[in-house]
Amino acid sequence: MTPSTGPGGPPGGPPASAAGSAAWELLLPAASAPARARGRALQEALRDAVRSGRLTPGTRLPSSRDLAADLKVSRGLVTEAYEQLTAEGYLRSGRGAGTWVGDAVRAARPRARDLAPRSPADRVDFVPGTPDLSLFPRSAWAAAQRGVLTELPHESLGYPDPRGLPRLRTALAELLARRRGLVADPERIMVVSGVAQATSLLASVLHARGTRTAGVEDPGSPQHHALYAAAGLGTVPLPLDDEGLATSPLYASGVRLVVTTPAHQFPTGIAYSARRRAELLDWARSVDGLVLEDDYDGDFRYDRAPVGALQGLDPERVAYTGSVSKSLAPGLRLGWLLVPDWLADDVVERKRTTDLGHPALDQALFARFVERGDYDRQLRVCQRAYRERRDALVAALAEHFPGARVTGIAAGLHAIATLPGRHGPEERFLARVTEAGIAVRPLSAYGHGGAAGARAQEVRLVLGYAHLSPGRIRAGVARMAQAV
Repeated sequence: MTPSTGPGGPPGGPPASAAGSAAWELLLPAASAPARARGRALQEALRDAVRSGRLTPGTRLPSSRDLAADLKVSRGLVTEAYEQLTAEGYLRSGRGAGTWVGDAVRAARPRARDLAPRSPADRVDFVPGTPDLSLFPRSAWAAAQRGVLTELPHESLGYPDPRGLPRLRTALAELLARRRGLVADPERIMVVSGVAQATSLLASVLHARGTRTAGVEDPGSPQHHALYAAAGLGTVPLPLDDEGLATSPLYASGVRLVVTTPAHQFPTGIAYSARRRAELLDWARSVDGLVLEDDYDGDFRYDRAPVGALQGLDPERVAYTGSVSKSLAPGLRLGWLLVPDWLADDVVERKRTTDLGHPALDQALFARFVERGDYDRQLRVCQRAYRERRDALVAALAEHFPGARVTGIAAGLHAIATLPGRHGPEERFLARVTEAGIAVRPLSAYGHGGAAGARAQEVRLVLGYAHLSPGRIRAGVARMAQAV
């Protein structure tokens, strides 16, 4: 059926049948594409029409001759499109029976959902864990990207060493030795997509070697349980005291793997004492165990130079992991794992089978960023900004919650605020501030079975401040005070 011969249709107009009209209208833009791209455009337009449900299963399409005449394209172009989509399953045809929309395709969802965590614009969000993403150094990052694209050899875009590009591992070894006091052998550094992947890799390797449980700080990160469970390991909560992880419960637990945050314990803010760090290493040696040191914000200390990493004291008993999630942006999914020599081969092989290595272009970019001093500059920018915000939070709490005790502020991106008993109980406090549009998380949310230990009327909050401007911090604390 062509415009000139279709029954009931005026000469030169669109096809009169429903199928012919639908096909003609949907495909007309493709027919106007440049000649070299017209065939590909026609095929894609037909696919899209079938996927979206605009051409439903069982719809008969015009013959190739008629559709070619309607669109004013060659018949061969239409025939080729029909044959290609029939081979793919979008269409079906039979000798002398015409061409039909196939039954295999189901209409696609209209759009992809975004499940990334977001906070409403009218809410003041004190939940910790997010840096200020506006501090991301876009200009320096773009310059590093241009430089890498100019200088990167073609062969570097192939499958990388699963440990990471030698250039980046070398740059990281120098950086971590200088800033965090690590014994950093580039051969034992592995580039990963973040601390979560580092944890999963190590846990799965240790599970294959017979480990079935991991000790975790209590209170501590709520993500540990799911990460270790995915690798087949259970978790044993271990209490803290004023110096760090309590050693008597550690020995009594029977675990041989323990996960710690000794530079700035999450969430309490404790910096492990020198004595406790030594005791932790004594435990690891005595049970043939391993400490996984999560240095999640070790670069951000405000009262003096950061405390060196535990790994520097015994690199054969401590695995070390960190990332750029707080210093640059979590969306980069870029981190590192240093493992003892006796675990290195197994962890490398697990990384290889997991993802064949981290993206080479991202690695080369970050290597250049570190080599040229841009990463050190970024850390200085962040440290100045976060110190100002910490001070704004402390001042606002003193003004609006007289008698509040603020701890864990010597380092990191959050603080612990213990409010006077008159503001409790905790459940009522949280209900009121939530209703007022304030997102906060109590210390009790990070503990197990009451280990975070607040008294009945006491309210202890973990307040993240890095992602909030000083003005937003002051306004949020004032609103919180008004609510209660």
